[in-house]
Amino acid sequence: MGSSGTCWISKPVFVVFVILSLGSCASSSSSLHPLVFQSQLEHLNHTAISDFRVLNRRFFGDCPNRSPYLQISVNSSSGGLGDDEFVTVNVTGVLNPSKSDWMAMISPSTSDVSSCPLNAMYYVQTGDFSKLPLLCHYPVKATYMSTDPDYLSCKKKECKKYQNGTSQCAVATCSGSLTFHVINIRTDIEFILFSGGFELPCILKRANPLKFANPNKPLYGHLSSIDSTATAMKLTWVSGDDKPQLVQYGNGKSQTSVVTTFSQDDMQSSVAIPSPAKDFGWHDPGFIHSAVMTGLKPSSTFSYRYGSNSVGWSDRIQFRTPPAGGSDELNFVAFGDMGKAPRDSSVEHYIQPGSLSVIEAVTDEIKSGNVDSVFHIGDISYATGFLVEWDFFLHQINPVASRVSYMTAIGNHERDYIDSGSVYIFADSGGEVGVPYETYFPMPTPEKDKPWYSIEQGSVHITVISTEHEWTKSSEQYQWMKKDMASVDRSQTPWLIFMGHRPMYTSCPGFLSVDLRFVDEVEPLLLSNKVDLALFGHVHNYERTCSIYKSQCKKLPIKNEAGIDSYDHRNYGAPVHAIIGMAGFSLDEFPSDINNSWSISRRAEYGYLRGHATRADIKLEFVNAKTRKVEDSFHITKAQVR
Repeated sequence: MGSSGTCWISKPVFVVFVILSLGSCASSSSSLHPLVFQSQLEHLNHTAISDFRVLNRRFFGDCPNRSPYLQISVNSSSGGLGDDEFVTVNVTGVLNPSKSDWMAMISPSTSDVSSCPLNAMYYVQTGDFSKLPLLCHYPVKATYMSTDPDYLSCKKKECKKYQNGTSQCAVATCSGSLTFHVINIRTDIEFILFSGGFELPCILKRANPLKFANPNKPLYGHLSSIDSTATAMKLTWVSGDDKPQLVQYGNGKSQTSVVTTFSQDDMQSSVAIPSPAKDFGWHDPGFIHSAVMTGLKPSSTFSYRYGSNSVGWSDRIQFRTPPAGGSDELNFVAFGDMGKAPRDSSVEHYIQPGSLSVIEAVTDEIKSGNVDSVFHIGDISYATGFLVEWDFFLHQINPVASRVSYMTAIGNHERDYIDSGSVYIFADSGGEVGVPYETYFPMPTPEKDKPWYSIEQGSVHITVISTEHEWTKSSEQYQWMKKDMASVDRSQTPWLIFMGHRPMYTSCPGFLSVDLRFVDEVEPLLLSNKVDLALFGHVHNYERTCSIYKSQCKKLPIKNEAGIDSYDHRNYGAPVHAIIGMAGFSLDEFPSDINNSWSISRRAEYGYLRGHATRADIKLEFVNAKTRKVEDSFHITKAQVR
């Protein structure tokens, strides 16, 4: 889910106002296409309508009275852009600096930045109700020139013309500089200077296109487990080259990659309202390589590199395999709803402001050597049809995902779209319908578009489901859940953790925060199979319950000798639920009048869940990413509570 504020409780009222304000174009809900009407309540709750988003729907043309002295230069190597660098863009020759001047980074440079004469309904699925002519392709990044504090004051002046026979300046111009974080997205980029603000832009000047030094470079490698033995790990990476490459690991071992990709034809769209993935948000993903490193040992450290002699190699990276299923211990980190944020002052589509602090904190956890696996349970990148943002997300998580198993669950922003087979027919994926997600993150699932699986690590059996695919009793996924959880050998893996994106309980009310149909169908399975812990995202905060079933506390935790809440599962009552959707997206503050007896702990802070499981005890901590302090701690135990 995407939401912000106080549990987005008042957003439906705002939607009604927007519908009414559309005037003759949308005088009533009955005049709207069903996709539009159904998506308004849901999608306005998770898609921020910023000036930048509106810009994609406005008219682009050359500005009148442009300065003849205008120049744009970029401080970058003559050999081409690197894989990860901060470039300085310099603007000189400005006659009249304006607070409405801004710089865009476009990719590829051949993108159509003219107007697209389409009505507002073309983009309404993304939460944008603009009624003006629209851009044909969106900029990857945008920054106002006023970010440079010397720009508007014209502190850096240059005389371009002197009065005849004197040293007195007749025409002086101003300048400014901006810094952009650029990563290798394979296609060339171009910086364009606009005026008129984000809403009414016109072109002042275009720079020369810039190419990457090695657009075929193998990048953004990330690991995942393929089974419970921990003797093999899958590595997935991105390259601009379609020829198979190698992963070299251990002492002289190597495996050849399987290469795949996806195209605009794989994206889904509505006849009435084309999706961003099909049109203005499309970006060529290059080629996705995967190779399985076999012959590994559980709970051991190895090194690898990937690539080829023709396209280059990654750095050599050390990674750790998780413990085998049935062994004694597991250390893990879990969170949901991360997304990404810029590392410069740019505005980008769909920024998740807490994501950088969380990934930096988790990176430090990885460096400590105390993490075996990471679980990211839905709403992965929030690309939502703006495909280049998958590259930025993969770059962001690379310090973590390249070193330990990075396991994922699908969320609404990866999968949901009208007529696509998802349970919810909103436009949350922007037309991606799970294709980029499943290509970038190949989990050990039954097959494509059946993104459910289980895995055992240490003393824990983990069942991962899709809340976006059918889960009713007659569905394939329900039957799989029932069989999977019933088959757990508690003598080998005494703990059963259930993971999915949409929660069963939350103190944040809102449209589809909780789907009671999902609760009615699936919650009895959790109880009958004695699930110890159920982890969910979708709501953007942290909340922990009592041992709960059908909204009733079956058991309350007791304080152990250290004063920490402890759930005694020697005499099982019901699962403990925790929402952990606080890894990046704007936080949902809790209402002040919460009266849920089942809600034990609540935090609206960015962070992650840290877990340590032995055969007798699971210790769980909510860690504040900014302060690194533990803000909630609890145990689930099958030993004597002390």
